Amino acid sequence: MSRKPGYPTRRFGGAGGLFHPKSRISPLLSTILVILGIVFVVAYIYRGPGIGASTREALSKIDGDFTCTSEVQRATAYLKSTYGDSMRSVLHVGPDTCSVVSRLLKEEETEAWGVEPYDIEDADVNCKSLVRQGIVRVNDIKFPLPYKSKSFSLVIVSDAVDYLSPKYLNKTLPELARVSSDGVVIFTGYPGQSRAKIAELSKFGRPAKMRSSSWWVHFFAQTSLEENEAATKKFEQVATKSGYVPRCQIFHVKSYH
Repeated sequence: MSRKPGYPTRRFGGAGGLFHPKSRISPLLSTILVILGIVFVVAYIYRGPGIGASTREALSKIDGDFTCTSEVQRATAYLKSTYGDSMRSVLHVGPDTCSVVSRLLKEEETEAWGVEPYDIEDADVNCKSLVRQGIVRVNDIKFPLPYKSKSFSLVIVSDAVDYLSPKYLNKTLPELARVSSDGVVIFTGYPGQSRAKIAELSKFGRPAKMRSSSWWVHFFAQTSLEENEAATKKFEQVATKSGYVPRCQIFHVKSYH
């Protein structure tokens, strides 16, 4: 059998150094080769126009895992049942905000905007269009948001605050509360939870810090943010009735008045 050009011979640590072409392949090796083949086929199928190489790499790393941004989309219907008219004007803050905004814009009587905290060089055509229209902005959330106070009814944030140190959270959380009129919904990971390595993909600059619910409650109090107990209770009732079990921690916080 002739060897295809461009592929160097792979050495293995066993005796004899190299596999002979007629060597018998073990069942384990055969299984590994089959699995690799399936992975390559799936990767090829998902490789579409407008998706850059780094984005495909991100998708492959996230595959089998999840992010709180994807959880926002799962929870949209329950948030709408909880907040009603407050879902008429929504700002989403977090990576892959274009997908969340696109989903929200399909909801009846809902206007949506987004803030992408990090680089979107590999964004698809739809996302770049949202940026050109000013619907989505790229803005480092460690600094003031480019909006007037109470510009939005509701602010939803995901996969962003987990990557901020308390120093920056002291500035960012009040900013989220400032630009909202009816509340802030924060999606964060659970301590010890396996999460996609977004930090490496979106230049967060630090690994995610998964904090407990008690930590967040204490931090809200320190920054003069008050939990919205009525919204929390209503959301939990709607979720329980529908059999929805969140895969992220969800906090409902009141806006500044």
